[in-house]
Amino acid sequence: MKKNIDTWIIKAFLLTFFIALIMSGVSNTISNYCNFYILILITIVIILIGIMFDIIGTSVLTAHEANFHAMAANKVKGSKEAIKLIKNNSNIASFCNDVIGDICGIISGSMGAMIAIYLANISKINPTIVALIISSVISSITVGGKALGKQYATKKSDKIVTIVGKVLNKLKLNNR
Repeated sequence: MKKNIDTWIIKAFLLTFFIALIMSGVSNTISNYCNFYILILITIVIILIGIMFDIIGTSVLTAHEANFHAMAANKVKGSKEAIKLIKNNSNIASFCNDVIGDICGIISGSMGAMIAIYLANISKINPTIVALIISSVISSITVGGKALGKQYATKKSDKIVTIVGKVLNKLKLNNR
């Protein structure tokens, strides 16, 4: 068990590094070449990605494995993938909620800083005040969205895990 935990920590570290590198690189490159409204849109998309993965992570923790075994017996596509998700629920939840969620939080914060600089420059309002307001808005949308998402995820966990299982099944079929 200890070796499995150590392996997961190393994998989580490496996954976080490379996903953050890719997501930060893409978002920073795009934001350097886009207008203010696209910058806001990118920030909202990143926040929504964090909320969506938080919903998936919570759903995997609260889903009922027996339902998916019944679906697998009926050869429902995605049920085997859903069972794998549920059997590895702590690692999946850690990846979705912590790795992806934290990366999205950090990137949306840095995007917020870019938005604040832009707004402070065009409005001549104190940059500290603008930064405080923007970071508060981003934080409240993120935390509020995740709180709503967790409520939804616990009520509809089987449905959400079914959808994720089907998506994984489709991705697997496309890789053959």
